[in-house]
Amino acid sequence: MVISIIREDSPQRRGERREENFSLAVERPAREKLLNPFGATGLTLDINRLSSKIIGAAIEVHKTIGPGLLESAYQECLGHELGLRGLSFESEQPLPVNYKGKKLDCSYRLDMIVENSIILELKSCEKIEPIHKAQLLTYLKLSGLALGLLLNFNVPIMRDGIVRIVNNLEE
Repeated sequence: MVISIIREDSPQRRGERREENFSLAVERPAREKLLNPFGATGLTLDINRLSSKIIGAAIEVHKTIGPGLLESAYQECLGHELGLRGLSFESEQPLPVNYKGKKLDCSYRLDMIVENSIILELKSCEKIEPIHKAQLLTYLKLSGLALGLLLNFNVPIMRDGIVRIVNNLEE
């Protein structure tokens, strides 16, 4: 948790813009380490903070190029924006199906996976349908990941095209 403190003699009181951040130790229950088939190294991730960064990147892409393009254009632009923000990602990552102990290659591919932790399903459609949400939830279950973002870029305001889907996310 980060708390901003403004002191009586601080630059903000004198009209200057400067912020000092102090870390505050808050006792919380230990979070489970994320382990998944995409190579996470067991680092504990603040998944909510990461999803906020991803959403910010998606909004920036939408503000810059607007709605109405193909999904592939948004995927390329979002990949570039994530890279500019220092986030690692994979595009078109294969997703195997494990059925009763047998690993099947059914040619499913995740649009994007960020920091080996969050699945992004990109759309450029008139509206998000229930099947889109079900598809992302299934991808989360198959991958063992906890959070996915469904991003529909074909909307006037990007926040109206964002759906957060969780699979047993412990917050």
